[in-house]
Amino acid sequence: MEPAELSFTERCDWLRLARTPRIGPVGFARLLARFGTAEAALDALPGLARTRGAPRPDIPPRTAAEAELDAIDRAGVRLLASCEPGYPHALACIPAAPPVILVKGQLELATRPCCAMVGARNASAAGLRFARELAHGLGSAGVTLVSGLARGIDGAAHTGSLETGTIAVLAGGLDYIYPPEHYELHHAISERGLLLSEMPLGSLPTARDFPRRNRLISGLSTGVLVIEAAVKSGSLITARFAAEQGREVMAVPGSPLDPRARGANQLLRDGAHLIESVEDVLAILENTPAIRAENPPAANGLEDDTLDFIDWPGLDSADDAPAQPAPAEQARPPEQARPAERIKALLSPVPISADELSRQADLPVGEVRAIVLELEIAGEIDLLPGGLVQMSGSS
Repeated sequence: MEPAELSFTERCDWLRLARTPRIGPVGFARLLARFGTAEAALDALPGLARTRGAPRPDIPPRTAAEAELDAIDRAGVRLLASCEPGYPHALACIPAAPPVILVKGQLELATRPCCAMVGARNASAAGLRFARELAHGLGSAGVTLVSGLARGIDGAAHTGSLETGTIAVLAGGLDYIYPPEHYELHHAISERGLLLSEMPLGSLPTARDFPRRNRLISGLSTGVLVIEAAVKSGSLITARFAAEQGREVMAVPGSPLDPRARGANQLLRDGAHLIESVEDVLAILENTPAIRAENPPAANGLEDDTLDFIDWPGLDSADDAPAQPAPAEQARPPEQARPAERIKALLSPVPISADELSRQADLPVGEVRAIVLELEIAGEIDLLPGGLVQMSGSS
C-alpha cells in the first residue's frame, strides 16, 4: 500500500498517541499493529492499562493536539507521521523510528544520499578546517550532510555544507537554539537546509534527549563519519547506533598525543573505514547497498504480562549524553572565554598557521601572534618553520 497523508483528525490521533507519556516508538508501533489505527489504540489504552494493573495513561486531550498543530502551522513548521510519503525513507527504516517528526526547511534534502559528520565539541583548529572542507567537498558531489548543530565539528560540518545541503537534527524543539552562538547558523539552516526533531516546539533538551537525537542522525544517513572524539562521547554513541542500524561507520585518524583523537582511533581499531579525503567517503557511500526497512515490531507485542509503555531500549540512561544545563546555567560559550584559552583549545599536535588560528578564534592576527609568543615562552606550544604552531609534546 502506497503511503498517504493523514487527515486532520487522523493527525490529531497520531499526535495524541505519540505524546502520551511512557509510550515510546516501540509501544506506538505495536499498538498500531494490533489495533490498526491511532484512534482505536487511544480507545483501547485505558482498558489495557486496567487489565494489567498499570496506571491509567495520561492521554493528551484532542484540544491539546489541535493547539499543537496550530502552533506548528503558525511557526512555518511541518509535522510528518512515519506513515506519510514525505517522511524520510532512511529514517523510517530504522528500528523504533519516531512516529512523528517536525521539520522546517528543504525536505527534499533528505531524499538525496546523506552522510552524517560528528565529532568533538572542543575540536582543534585542524579538525574544524578538515571537517568544513570535507563537508563542502561531499556537498559539491551531491551528498547531504547531517549533523547535530553542536559546537565544534557539528558546526563546521553545517557551515561547510550550508550552500550544498545540510540537515541539522536537534535534541530539543526546532525553536530552541542551542548553543546560543549558533543563532545565525540555526536560522540559515532553516531557510537553506533542513531542521528536524522528534520533540515538540518549545522543548528544552535534557541529557537523555541527546542519545535519542543521535539515533536520528545516523538513521537519516548511509554512513557516519567521526572526526575527533573522546572515547566516551556522544559521537561514539552515534557511531554505535550507525552500526546497529546497518550504516557504514567511518573515522578520520588522529594523533595518539591528542585525547580528542582517541575515540576515532578506537573506531578504526574496531573496523571503521579510514577516511583521509572526500574520495574515500564517496567510494564507501557509492558501494553501500540501498537502505531497506527492518522487520516491524510484532503485532502480538502487547500480549505480554506488562503493557509496553516504554521508550526505546537503551535510551533510558543519560550516562553517555552530553550534559545540558538550563539556559541560565549554561557554560560560557567559547567566544566569551579569554583569548589565550580560545587559542589553546584550538591547538593540537597537528601544525596550524597563526592566520588559521585567527580565523577559527575570531581574533585579530596580531593578537593571536602575541598570545602564541606568550605560550611558547611558557613552554605550552612549539613554533615550527613557516610560522606554524602546534601543541607542545611535553604539555
